[in-house]
Amino acid sequence: MSEKKQANYVIVDTGCANLASVKFAVERLGFAITISDDVDVIKNANKVILPGVGSARHAMENIVAKGLVETLQQLTQPVLGFCLGMQLMARTSVEGADKNEVVQCLGLIPTDITPLQANDLRLPHMGWNTLTQVAEHAIFNGIKADDYFYFVHSFAAPISQYTIARCQYGAEFSAAIAKDNFIGCQFHPERSSALGSKIIKNFLEM
Repeated sequence: MSEKKQANYVIVDTGCANLASVKFAVERLGFAITISDDVDVIKNANKVILPGVGSARHAMENIVAKGLVETLQQLTQPVLGFCLGMQLMARTSVEGADKNEVVQCLGLIPTDITPLQANDLRLPHMGWNTLTQVAEHAIFNGIKADDYFYFVHSFAAPISQYTIARCQYGAEFSAAIAKDNFIGCQFHPERSSALGSKIIKNFLEM
């Protein structure tokens, strides 16, 4: 077994769906990975993936109930969020929030998740769309603007200094954000064919 296959990779069990599909996408690349909500397992991982589908409110309730907030906030190894997992890295989200309130997220990247400004286009934004701009970042080795990725979302992070890729759907939004060791993709790498697999591989080999 090669050295990289012996590395300790973990998918955080947020109690959301799509954990198995993320695990399969990693294993298909030849890497072993564990799904866990155990604090010690997550802390000792070489790389951590934070997946998620569903609402920010439900996911944060699960993370709080599992006692994982502080653990996730203190991780120093590379962490990659997929879709809702990316949005949970923000300070707040209005997804699933009561009227005039916001959901407190993990606060890993200083941005806030707001409704996607689709300007009369159908929501959710679902299907294949191109990146309109891609910054130089290890996660995007071999990826360029105009490459297609698979999106399913109605909420988004605005363009900010933490944006490392952009996408257009009615208006421009952050297709990926990053700060320090935390990286988030609004699209689903595990559902984005060969290019999505490349992003996962880039992350695991960072």
